[in-house]
Amino acid sequence: MRAVVQRVIKSDVSVEGTVIGTIGPGLMVLLGVEDGDTEKDVDYMVEKITGLRIFEDNEGKMNLSLSDVGGAILAVSQFTLLGDCRKGRRPSFIKAARPELADPLFEAFITQCREKGVHVEKGIFQANMLVRIENDGPVTVLVDSRKNF
Repeated sequence: MRAVVQRVIKSDVSVEGTVIGTIGPGLMVLLGVEDGDTEKDVDYMVEKITGLRIFEDNEGKMNLSLSDVGGAILAVSQFTLLGDCRKGRRPSFIKAARPELADPLFEAFITQCREKGVHVEKGIFQANMLVRIENDGPVTVLVDSRKNF
């Protein structure tokens, strides 16, 4: 699994002009599922993302996690994170998981985050979405369950 995680002041996702998910302060998580990912990848991503200390403490240092600040997550499935642009000009998405694998793992990510007490809003799997992100900082980090970076 691969994620782009952004610390946000607020973020929302719309489908066909209707807002279907919105959060105040927290994390915008764009999540891509790779072919071969399992529940172990979900476990890793949930622990890593909910535990990231990327929120500022009273001294202005990034020392606080999502739970420390009572933040929420807006999760949007994004297969394009698995795009390989090394050859040619058109990305190859061959490493992205098929929907029948990706959707259940995306939902498992959301379920596990909620089980940790995190408020989670989400996009609609495979829908054409408009995502608005007010990145705070800006703070953006990449997380990969296979630790490729």
